[in-house]
This record gives sequence, C-alpha cells and structure tokens, in this order.
Amino acid sequence: MRRTVNPFRSLSVRNFRLFASGQLLSVAGTWMMVVAQDWLVLELTDDSASALGIVTALQFTPSLLLTLLGGRLADRYDKRLLLTVANLASGMLALGLAVLVLTDGVVLWHIQLFALALGVVNAVEMPTRLAFVSEMVGPELLPNASALSAAYFNVARVAGPALAGLLIAAFGTGPVMVVNAVSYLGTVVGLRMMRPAELHRVTRPATGTRIVDGLRYLASREDLTLPLALVAAVGLCAMNFQLTLPLLARTVFHTDAAAFGLLTTAFAAGSLLSALVTTGRRGRPAAGLVTGGAFGLGLVMTLTGWAPTFATAAVGLFATGFGAIFFAQAANHRIQLGSDPTFRGRVMSVYTTIMIGSTPLGSLWVGFLSERLDARAGLWFGGIVTMIAAATVHAVSQRAQARQASETLQAPQTIQPTPR
Repeated sequence: MRRTVNPFRSLSVRNFRLFASGQLLSVAGTWMMVVAQDWLVLELTDDSASALGIVTALQFTPSLLLTLLGGRLADRYDKRLLLTVANLASGMLALGLAVLVLTDGVVLWHIQLFALALGVVNAVEMPTRLAFVSEMVGPELLPNASALSAAYFNVARVAGPALAGLLIAAFGTGPVMVVNAVSYLGTVVGLRMMRPAELHRVTRPATGTRIVDGLRYLASREDLTLPLALVAAVGLCAMNFQLTLPLLARTVFHTDAAAFGLLTTAFAAGSLLSALVTTGRRGRPAAGLVTGGAFGLGLVMTLTGWAPTFATAAVGLFATGFGAIFFAQAANHRIQLGSDPTFRGRVMSVYTTIMIGSTPLGSLWVGFLSERLDARAGLWFGGIVTMIAAATVHAVSQRAQARQASETLQAPQTIQPTPR
C-alpha cells in the first residue's frame, strides 16, 4: 500500500512552527506595505511608471550589491540572532515612513530613501532566512519546509493586499504602514521563543568564511550554475510583478486600490496553490522540471499580457502566480539540496542576489517599456524572454549530460582476468 505523505510534516518541528507562525503575520504586513507604497508613489507622481520603477530599483539594488556579504554573515554567525536584528530594523524603518505619511510630510525622495534602507536590511535577511530553514528542520524535511514557507508566504500574499486595498480606500496609506511596522514583532517573538539546542547547526569554521570560496565551489558545479543562469534570466525579465500589477490595474483597467488588491490576490492565490502542490516533494528535483517550470511561466505570462478584460487578467495572473512559485521552488530545491551545508549560506546568497538583485535592472527596463507602450508590454517581454531562456538552458543541459555520458563510456575500464 502506498504511504500517504503528510504535506505539513515539517510543522511537527517546534522551532519551525514558531518561525512559520511569526512569518505569517510579518509577511502579511509586508505585502500590505507593498500595496500601500506602490499606491502612494503613483498618487504622488500622477501615475508615473518610471517613478515606480526607480523606487522598485532602489529597494532591490542592495540585494544585487550586498547579498553575497549577507550570505557570508549567515555562514559565519548565528542565523537566529541575525534574523532578529534584521526584523527589528525593518520594523523601525516601516514605522519611520508611516510617521511621515500620517503627518502629511512625505515626498517622493523619502519613499526612495526608505526603500533603499529596507533593501540593505533585506540583503542580510533573505539569504540568512533561506539557509536557516534547513537549520530548523534538517535536510530530510527541507523540501517540505521550503514549500510550506512558500505556502505561508502566499497565504499572507493573498490576505495582505486584499486587506490593504480595503484599508487604503477607507483610511489611506499611513495606517497600513503602521500595521506593517507592528507585524515584524511576530517573527521576532517566534525567533526568541525557539529552543537553540534543537537546531541542526553546522559547525562554523574556525577561520573566516570567504565569499570567493563559495564562488569557487559554485563554479565547480555545473548542476548548480545552469539553474542559477536560468534564475538570472527569469529574475531580470519576468519577476517584476511589484511593478507590472499596479500599472496594469491603474493604467490599463483604470481601477481603484481595492481592485488592485484583487489582482494581487489572484496572483497570490495561484502562488499559494503552487506552494501547496510542491509540499509533497521529498527529494531534489530534476533539471528538466526546473526548465519546464520556467517555460510554463513564460507561456502564461505572455498570454496574460493579451487579457482583454479585468476578469480574464485576474485568471491569467492566477496562472502566472502558480507558474512563478512552481519555477522558484523547483530552482530553489535543486540548488539548495545539491549544495554542501558548509557553503549553503553563500550558495543561497548567490541565488538571492540573482533572483532578487536582478530586479532593479529589470524594473527600470520594464518601467521604460510600460511608459512607452503600456503595462502589457512588461508581461509580453518577461514571458517571451523566459521561454527563450528556458529552451536555451535545457539545450545546454542536454549537451552537458550527453558529454558526461560520452566521457564515461570512453574512460578506460579495468579488465578483470578471466578465471581459468
């Protein structure tokens, strides 16, 4: 009889359960903040796509420049302490911006400055959080815990924007930012309630961990560099939904904040379904699953760009959300489960740098396309480039596998003497 796989098995680990509970509150607040910040930028700039693109770029630029340093810190120091400090800092930044909004003193450069500062904090928080998941649950439960992390992230992504849209319509953006500032305490409390003795900690090296050692390790692993190359293409050209969704709502369908929240919720609902589907994964996914997931994402993005009505756009964004998380989870699991735990913080910092850090360049280009054409152009561009990149990486991977098979066949074989 086939054994039933419990999709929530990693929640049996107390430390992970505390972390997930706190993150659910914190991430919901973060997504409320995303909606409020984007809406505020568009209000202050008369719906400028370029202004929104610049704010997005400033928020993610530190990830491009500093996440490798964040990964080094994660491999060298206590991840639980780093995450506590990072969440407290993020909460203080959100509160500072909220005060400016509530006192009617906010101008565009304030939002840009706070976005940049938050990006610096995230450059440390993101690779540390990704590496900390395996420390909480161990390698056997890592695929399930990673998928559940995506699930609670997208539960929050469903609830946060929908609630934010209603709150913005009723009270404005300031109160939403206050809620986000308070929500960071959920993660901080969860982290401090953990039992450190139950963490699966890897012995930290006595000598300093170097970024270059992690890069050399990656360079020696083609099975890691190929999915990272695909992540780079998708992150640069496709993962700009923070920019394309508000522009689609406001400039194509001419909706209000509540309707924008519904579009974001449709995207997040598809992401949530995808995350739940991947909770059953028990091992490292194949290379073909990663490239196939990317190609599917590109296809549904391109089709969504042609959606003629608000309702069909919502359906398309549901499918796009499913494809985005399916690809991101497959790439994450293939890279993380294939990495030596000693280098995992630095490897995941490279993954984060590529996935998140490429967004500033992509958001500037997508903002330019959207302003010269319309918001649909961002979806077309991202979808077509993603399909081309997936096909290219698949072809390179197939050639690499064929070369390895050929080298194995050509290797000299030891001939055993035939017994007389």
